[in-house]
Amino acid sequence: MVKVDLNSDLGESFGIYKIGNDSEVLKYVSSANIACGLHAGDPFVMHKTVRLALENNTAIGAHPGFMDLNGFGRRKMDLTAQEVYDLIVYQIGALSAFVKAEGGKMQHVKPHGALYNTAAKDEKLSTAIAQAVYDVNPELILYGLAGSWLIKAGEKVGLKTASEVFADRTYQEDGSLTPRSQANAMITDDEKAIMQVLGMVKTGEVTTVSGKKIKVKADTVCIHGDSQKALAFAQKINDALKRENIEMKAFI
Repeated sequence: MVKVDLNSDLGESFGIYKIGNDSEVLKYVSSANIACGLHAGDPFVMHKTVRLALENNTAIGAHPGFMDLNGFGRRKMDLTAQEVYDLIVYQIGALSAFVKAEGGKMQHVKPHGALYNTAAKDEKLSTAIAQAVYDVNPELILYGLAGSWLIKAGEKVGLKTASEVFADRTYQEDGSLTPRSQANAMITDDEKAIMQVLGMVKTGEVTTVSGKKIKVKADTVCIHGDSQKALAFAQKINDALKRENIEMKAFI
């Protein structure tokens, strides 16, 4: 049977602001990427989301981003490799404490937003991220865009890696995601998004915005938890995987 991990970015509420429907989405994913308080989330939300993930037997990962709450971590910041290393260590440490306090185990680390996309094309930043993860816990799995520098850097330092694909994002011919600043960056039709996921998982290919098919490795599929229809889409993608006899399974 074909197996794939289904992950979602969660724990992104903070203060009085509620983002997403974490308690319900967690029922339909196998791994949760929990915001660590810099681009989104706060200590109270982090703790609550860890508890919810454990209650749902959902694997837990840290979701570190740039220190950019106003921009939701989606604005590129010009940081040195050392500064990125320190940000990653800091955020993994924060979430790890809550996971340990609740008697759980952390599975992975997945960078967020602009940090993720910048590192995908930057060898130095990817290496800083991978080294930070390894130094905190070499048993953690590093999630990164399929075919990116992040995957290469993780493998080089000795980490297990998970090549990630996206359900609701369009692709360029070099395997990168279409920038959100472009009108065609997102796939808003659920059926098209589901067909893209099934194609990537079953055939290892995705059709780019130019119409060209490229190879992708799909160890884990991301569905975004902050959209208004996140829950409905999570239910639909679950149903589609079951129909195709594809097992949704975390790595631990």
